[in-house]
Amino acid sequence: MTSSRIISILPSAVADQIAAGEVVERPASVVKELVENALDAGASTVNVAITEGGRAMIRVSDDGSGMSRDDAAISIERHATSKIKTSADLVGVLSFGFRGEALPAIGSVSRLTIETATADGSGTRVLAAGGALLEVGDAARRRGTTVTVESLFYNTPARQKFLRGARSEWRAISDILGVMALSRRDVRLTVTHDDKEVLTLPPATSLRERVAALWGAAAAEALVDVDDVSGPIRVSGLVQRPADVGVTSRRVFLTVNGRAIRDPGLVRAAEAAYRSTIPAGVRPSLVLDVEVPAGDVDVNVHPAKAEVRFRDRWVTERAVERAVRRALGTGDSAAPFGVAPRTTWTFVPESGATMSVEALHSAPAPQAPLFANPAPHASDDSAGSAGSDNAQTAAEGAPSAPDVIVPPLMQLRRTWIGFERDDAWVLIDQHSAHERVLYEQFMQGMANGKVAAQQLLFPLTLHFTPIEAEAFDEHRELFASLGFQAEAFGGHSVMISAVPSPHPRFDAERCLRDTIASLVGDRLGSGLAKHERLAATVACKAAVKAGDLLAPSEMRALFIALSRTTLPAHDVHGRSTIVQVSWDELERRFGRR
Repeated sequence: MTSSRIISILPSAVADQIAAGEVVERPASVVKELVENALDAGASTVNVAITEGGRAMIRVSDDGSGMSRDDAAISIERHATSKIKTSADLVGVLSFGFRGEALPAIGSVSRLTIETATADGSGTRVLAAGGALLEVGDAARRRGTTVTVESLFYNTPARQKFLRGARSEWRAISDILGVMALSRRDVRLTVTHDDKEVLTLPPATSLRERVAALWGAAAAEALVDVDDVSGPIRVSGLVQRPADVGVTSRRVFLTVNGRAIRDPGLVRAAEAAYRSTIPAGVRPSLVLDVEVPAGDVDVNVHPAKAEVRFRDRWVTERAVERAVRRALGTGDSAAPFGVAPRTTWTFVPESGATMSVEALHSAPAPQAPLFANPAPHASDDSAGSAGSDNAQTAAEGAPSAPDVIVPPLMQLRRTWIGFERDDAWVLIDQHSAHERVLYEQFMQGMANGKVAAQQLLFPLTLHFTPIEAEAFDEHRELFASLGFQAEAFGGHSVMISAVPSPHPRFDAERCLRDTIASLVGDRLGSGLAKHERLAATVACKAAVKAGDLLAPSEMRALFIALSRTTLPAHDVHGRSTIVQVSWDELERRFGRR
C-alpha cells in the first residue's frame, strides 16, 4: 500500500532560514541583535562598523565577558543560549536576548566570523557560512567579542533582492543604534560607516545629556522631565513641551524595564495626558522608561523582543498617563524664550515651603468668580480699582485652600501679566490663563454638579435661526451643567434666566451666541469628548480678552487661580499661557555674556 503522508520534518538548514526570517529582517536587525548580545555580555564599550548600509559588512566589537572556545563553537547552534536554563527563567527575564536564535539565524544567511576571548583564556576564532561551521581556531585579542557578518542573504537571493539601497538600510541602522544608545546611557558607543566615523557617544550621566548628544541641545531643552511613581510602577523620561509639539519632527522612544519596545497602547496613554493642551492631530515626542515588577510583564511574546504583554495593562497605561500629565503641570513645561531655565519651579504657599505637584493637583479650584481675591496678605492699593468691590464680595465665599505667595505683578499692553523670578522674567497671557482656569472649573463643576450660576434680574431672550436652535437643543443639558438655565420661549427663541459668573465684565449673551456659532460651524475641534469641547469653547468665550485692563487685585486673583490648575502652562487650544525669558538669555542679547 502506497504511503499518503504529506507531513514531514523540515531539514535543519531550512528551519534555520525560517527562524532567520523572524529575527533577521534586514541589516538593522543584525545590528540590533549583535549590540544587544554585547550589552548582555557586560560591555562598557561597543564599536560598530558598517559597510554599504550593512549589505556588505557589519562588525560589532565589545569589551564584554567574551566566550571560551567551547562556548564560541556552540554559540552558532540553534537554541544555544547563556541567558536561561529552565522554563521558569522566562518569567521576569531581564537580559535583552534569551531565545538562542540570533547568532544561528544570522549565520544561516551570511558569512559569519566570531573572534572572542575571556579574561583568563586564549582567543578563539569561529568561521561559519550558511549555517555550517567551517573552522574553529586561535585568535589574538583582548577580553571581549567581535562578530563580523558579511554578504548578508548571499544564499537566499529571494530575500536579498528585497533589501533596499545602502542609504535606506543605513538610515534604519542609525535609528536602531539611536534606540540602543538611549536605553543604555552608561555605555560608550562608536559607529563608522564606509570607514567614516559618524557617531561617538561617551557614557552619559543623564537621559537629557544623551538626548542632546543624539538630537542636539535645542531638542533636549524642548523636553520636560518626567519622574513619577504609581504603586509598583515608575515612569521616568522626557516629553515634549506642548508649545513645541508639531514644530519639530516627532520622535518616540519607549522602554519597559530597560528593553526598547513598540507599544501603541502606552504611547496613546502618554498622548492622552496632552488632552486640552495641544490641538487635535499633532502628536508629541516621547522618551519614556516604564519600570514594572519583573513578574508583571511577559517579554517572551515576539521573536525580536519588540513587544511585551502586561499582567494589568490598564494600570500600566494609567500610570503612564498620570506621570506625563503631572510633568506637564509643572512650570518647566512653560514655553521658554531663548535658553530655558532648567531649575524646576512651582508656586509657593504662604508658609514659604515649596508646594509639591501633588498639592497643586489636590488643591480645590476656586468656586467663587475668578477675580475674587483670596490672598489675605494682598495690599490695599487696589481698593479703588475697577472691579475691586466685586472681587471683595466674591472673596467672602472663596474656599479655604493653601494660599500662594504672589510676586509683584504688572500688566503689559493690557495683554500680559509679568513678574520676576530669580532665574527668569515670566509673562502670563491673561486670556489664555483665564481660559485654562475656567475650563478646569467648568470640568470640575460638571463632574460634581456644582457650577456656580448667577440668577438674572431681567432674563435674556435670544432669537436663534432654526439651525442655531437645533444646536442649542442638542446641547441643552450640557449648557445647564455649565450654569446656563434656559427654557423655550416660542418658535426658535430661548429665555435665559441664569448664567455663569466668571468675572464682573462677563458678557453672557455674547458668550452664548459665539458658542452656538462654534457649534453650528463645527469649530469645537476634535480629540475631546463632547462635554470637554463645549467646556473649552465656553471657557474661551468667557475669559477676559487681550486688551482688557486688569486691576492689581484681578491680576493677583488670576495668578492664584492659575496656580491651582493642573496644567497652568497651557490653554485648551495648545497655546502657551506662560513664557519664560531667562536672565542668561537677556544678558547674552545685551552682550553681557
